[in-house]
Amino acid sequence: MRPGAAVVVTGAGSGIGAALARRFAAGGARVVVNDRDAAAAAAVAERIGGHAVPGDVGSEAFTAELVAAAYDLAGGCDLFCANAGVAPHGGADATDADWALAWQVNVLSHVYAARALLPRWLGAGGGRLVVTVSAAGLLTMLGSAPYAVSKHAALAFAEWLRATYAHRGVVVQALCPQGVRTPMLDSAGDVGQALMGATAISADEAAEAVARALDGDEFLILPHPEVGEWYRNRAADPDRWLAGMNRLQQGLEAR
Repeated sequence: MRPGAAVVVTGAGSGIGAALARRFAAGGARVVVNDRDAAAAAAVAERIGGHAVPGDVGSEAFTAELVAAAYDLAGGCDLFCANAGVAPHGGADATDADWALAWQVNVLSHVYAARALLPRWLGAGGGRLVVTVSAAGLLTMLGSAPYAVSKHAALAFAEWLRATYAHRGVVVQALCPQGVRTPMLDSAGDVGQALMGATAISADEAAEAVARALDGDEFLILPHPEVGEWYRNRAADPDRWLAGMNRLQQGLEAR
């Protein structure tokens, strides 16, 4: 990412989003910091010399305002990091409200961003969208059906955008880390720690992986390279992979 580029990061009040905002600002970017938590967004923006635009990207009207604010405050939007996400717990018994929240934030927020950005980017000859999908979108997430399902959908939408607009200068990439030491991992409880705690990386390490990926256009950004091998194994032999995941589930239940 060139110095002076205009960047928007959603969910940037903490975790990966805050680390992305810090990393881009350190490289000379003009950063717009978004988060539902207005105080958190303001604190990050103040530390990095960016612009805080708090609000809920699960709202299409607000997302359009956020993109417009980026053009007003930062002079454009060369890179949009669709990083905001939620991780409700539960399986098929998760409430309708939890399913709706996961769909709204983990999927539709990306649709709303694309609706607001594509007319501008296609008119200007290009732009870059980085979607924080997580390894759950490539594999699954035991203990959270709404998260696993919505992240699969987020990956599918990112793939569709890439396939549809790559020839028109729009670069779409999917950030798919496994465990990252953030408040979201903390909220995953014992299951999350058992699955991801041992190999969890820092948010700054995840942000650095994104910064490196911006030098190219490879679709999948994999801070945990082993996730790529597991993804290949899943595709090559889904029955074997699912049997392995079920054994892992049984181990979690026996804890």
